[in-house]
Amino acid sequence: MSLAPPTCLRFRPLGIDTSAEYVVYMHAGCHICRAEGFAAQARLAVSANQRTLIATLNIVRGDLIGIDEASLSISAQRALGIRAGTILHFSHMPVLASASHVRAKVFGQTLDRAALQAIVDDAVSGRLSDLHLAAFVTACAGERLDLDETTSLTEAMVAVGERLSWDRHPVVDKHCVGGLPGNRTTPIVVAIVTACGLLMPKTSSRAITSPAGTADTMEVLAPVDLDITAIRRVVNQTGGCIVWGGGMQLSPADDVLIRIERPLDLDSDGQLVASILSKKLAAGSERVLIDLPVGPTAKVRDAITAQRLSSRLITVGARLGLQVQVRLTDGRQPVGRGIGPGLEARDLLQVLRCDAQAPQDLAERALDLAGQVLELGDAATPGTGLSLARHTLTSGRAWQQFQAICDAQGGLRAVPQAPLRHLVLASQAGKVSTIDNRVLARIAKLAGAPQSKAAGVDLLVKLAEPVEQQQPLYAIHAEAPGELQYALCYALAHPNVIQLEN
Repeated sequence: MSLAPPTCLRFRPLGIDTSAEYVVYMHAGCHICRAEGFAAQARLAVSANQRTLIATLNIVRGDLIGIDEASLSISAQRALGIRAGTILHFSHMPVLASASHVRAKVFGQTLDRAALQAIVDDAVSGRLSDLHLAAFVTACAGERLDLDETTSLTEAMVAVGERLSWDRHPVVDKHCVGGLPGNRTTPIVVAIVTACGLLMPKTSSRAITSPAGTADTMEVLAPVDLDITAIRRVVNQTGGCIVWGGGMQLSPADDVLIRIERPLDLDSDGQLVASILSKKLAAGSERVLIDLPVGPTAKVRDAITAQRLSSRLITVGARLGLQVQVRLTDGRQPVGRGIGPGLEARDLLQVLRCDAQAPQDLAERALDLAGQVLELGDAATPGTGLSLARHTLTSGRAWQQFQAICDAQGGLRAVPQAPLRHLVLASQAGKVSTIDNRVLARIAKLAGAPQSKAAGVDLLVKLAEPVEQQQPLYAIHAEAPGELQYALCYALAHPNVIQLEN
């Protein structure tokens, strides 16, 4: 057997899952570590099969791998397309200008278009480590991205991905900035709007800091991981779609940044605007309605912040040729009853079917937004959109259209139910005065949402409603006893999540 060259090691799979981060594992005594001076957390170029990626080095001390072997995380192994015994080639990673730009932003400097493009390019290609990206996301948090930087970041994010175009116009879209549990209006809006003849190719995100994103909820009902060819087929067939944006290369930088934002629980204004608008531009949208809930425990907490964010969305959109309209909505309490993918899917199906048990606040909110989109897309004259939306829903046309979209995406599925359920009761009588969106969302996440599709919280009361002592306030749904107990412990530690007044 021939000897591997001095800068090479043989690949040994260990099956280590590091999500999307590329990691390489070497024995502390291997000749490459010693000769090249590689230390833990160093960034290395790894090549095989005429492919190259950048990975973070982890040092192994023990007999997990030999001194003539190296291993890779599952994501890196798949990216290189290798199997056991493949020769891996290693080299030092070149100095990245983008890393200098990240440091500059950390120290408060303003970045130009070229610097932001370099960061986005290297983020998507994997040349920047998760540590670099975490530093960048943190440095941009709050109000640390100005208007020009936000515009440049949006342009850079669009530039690194593919971009859809459509033969029919106008192309409309609707987006919610998030932060309001259960606000799953998008599938209802898409069904109504496309039933009225407008084109609405809706790409959505999975949850970042919430118990469910639109894609998580829609995935309960139909496949959402469609490629661009499938999306075109669905839209050409039905006029719309509701798919996961990460299933294609429309805005890959956004997916990278979301992966970093999720564990940090950060979602800054500038990056929020860039995230929303880059996806809309990449999907070929021309006119977009933004739902911006405002409330003390929503993502946007006050009118001043809402106006600032609205202005940035409208201004950046106009700079990039996108007509943006912002709708400020009530964010004081969750929408509907369900919080979590399966429970939210149940709610929106009840609305579309005009079920007597359907949550009316979800129905009215979706109708209002759908009416605005119909007017924005010139399918209804000013002031008549809500009436058209309501007729489309109550006549059954929206439900028929939603079924057609689901069938085109792969078929309508049944909503799962969690095997475990625990009721949280009122300790006293009174009237509901406040509901903490963030704590309820946290309880739903601890119960397993969004990974466990049937997990979450069912909200059983609304603001201003009278409550009797021992009346159920909400129910925790879980698929595993440990997750139910975890959520319940947190809920008991936060008894004022739903406050009552005499």
